[in-house]
Amino acid sequence: MSRYGRQTILPEVGAEGQARLSSAHVLVVGAGGLAAPVLPLLAGAGVRRITVMDRDTVDLSNLHRQTLFAQADCGRLKAKVAAERCRALNDEIEVEALEHALTSANAPNMAAQADVILDCADSYAASYILSDTCLAQGKPLISASVLGLSGYVGGFCGGAPSLRAVFPDAPDSGASCATAGVLGPVVGTIGAMQAQMALNLILGISPSPLGQMVQYDARTLRTSTFRFDNAPEPNSCFRFVSAGQLGAEDQIIELRDEAEAAIPAHPNAQRISPENLEEIDPKQGKRLALCCATGLRAWRAAEQIQPDWPGEIVLVAASTS
Repeated sequence: MSRYGRQTILPEVGAEGQARLSSAHVLVVGAGGLAAPVLPLLAGAGVRRITVMDRDTVDLSNLHRQTLFAQADCGRLKAKVAAERCRALNDEIEVEALEHALTSANAPNMAAQADVILDCADSYAASYILSDTCLAQGKPLISASVLGLSGYVGGFCGGAPSLRAVFPDAPDSGASCATAGVLGPVVGTIGAMQAQMALNLILGISPSPLGQMVQYDARTLRTSTFRFDNAPEPNSCFRFVSAGQLGAEDQIIELRDEAEAAIPAHPNAQRISPENLEEIDPKQGKRLALCCATGLRAWRAAEQIQPDWPGEIVLVAASTS
C-alpha cells in the first residue's frame, strides 16, 4: 500500500482529499511543544509545503514537552531541527525553516504565502499579530494555547470571527509555561487537536473548524467545545507593532526600568513606570507606543490611558520585536 493508503481509504480523504493536501502550504509559527505533534502529523499526512518559523534554540527544560527534539539537539535552532525531522519523515514534501521571530512587520508577507496559518507560539503578542493579519487577509488561523493542566484550540478568521472577538481584553495573567509550568501530555493533546483542525480545514470536512473552540482540562480528562460564529469584532483594539516600525511621529514610552531592560525597546523611548502613567504628557498629533517585554503591561497601561488619550495607542512586545 502507498504511503498515504491508510488515510486515502477514508471517505473524508480519498484521492481528491490527498490532492488537496499535496497542494497545501501551511505556515507554523513556533516550533515548541505545540509544534511537536503538529509538524510530524502534517508532514506524515503529505501536506506539500510546510514553513516553520522560530528564532529560539532547544533547551534541556523543553524536552519534556517538545518531543520533536533529542537531548543532543540542545543549543541548536528549533526551526532548523524541526525541519530536519519533517524531511526525514517524508521526503516528498518541502519544509522551510525560518530562524527568526514573527513580527507585525513580517507577518503580512508570511501569511499571504500560506493557505493555513497555525499559531503554535508561546506568546499572546504573536497570537494577536497573527489574528489581526489573518483577519485582514481573510486567511484561516488555527490558534492554540496551553498552561498548566489546561489549554484550548480554536479556528479563527478566514470568514470566522478573530481571536479578538473571543478574547477582546488583556489576559488576566502574564504567566507562561516557563513561569507557571506545564505537563507534556497536555501540550501534546492540544497540538494533535490543532493538527486535526488544520487537516479538517484543508480537506473541507464539515462542520468547519473555523468558528469553533475546544477546551481541554487534563485534570479531569474532559473536553468542552462551543461555536462562536456570530461573535462580534471589537469596535477598537490596541495593535501590536514592532520597535522597528516606530519613528519620529511616535511618542514612545518604555515601561521597563533599567534593571529589567538596560537598553529600551527604541532609542527615542522615555522611561515611565506603569505606576506613574500620569507623567505621560500627550504630544499633539503623536501616536502613543507603549513598550514592555511581553506586551501585557503595555496593554493594561493602554486600557488605563485610553479614556483620556486623544489619538491611537499601539503596543510593543520587545520579546517578539
